[in-house]
Amino acid sequence: MQAAMATDVRKNWSEFFDTVVRDKPQAVQRNRDLAMFIALPHMKEILKSYKLTLEVEREEDGSYTGGLKEIDLVSNAHSLQDLKKNLAQDLVEYAQNYMEEFNLYFHSPNRRNHFPYVLHVLIHDDLTEVEKLIDGNLERA
Repeated sequence: MQAAMATDVRKNWSEFFDTVVRDKPQAVQRNRDLAMFIALPHMKEILKSYKLTLEVEREEDGSYTGGLKEIDLVSNAHSLQDLKKNLAQDLVEYAQNYMEEFNLYFHSPNRRNHFPYVLHVLIHDDLTEVEKLIDGNLERA
């Protein structure tokens, strides 16, 4: 992919932005640095396969404990639906923390692979959409 020069992009910002949003992603180069600009629908397409796997166990007291296989988050709730909602809330909080401390999380070997999941969580507008990212056969548990 050929990169546009940052000075040209700056001069023609509106045109560049419209191309990214309505046409295709664009690469931009400034000195030796290279960045990609991508519209939200394109990003959603890239990330759609990044689902989270819910592993659930029934506790002796009848509650459910579940964790996400891809990201070490665990919760307990009295119902499977509440468990999924709790984990979705925890995911949003984790994703926000990840981005606030991006250099720490991204450069940690055991958390680098969380990045696409974090982006997938953050591009959704509400908790119900985040819950849909969690795959798990809740009827089986």
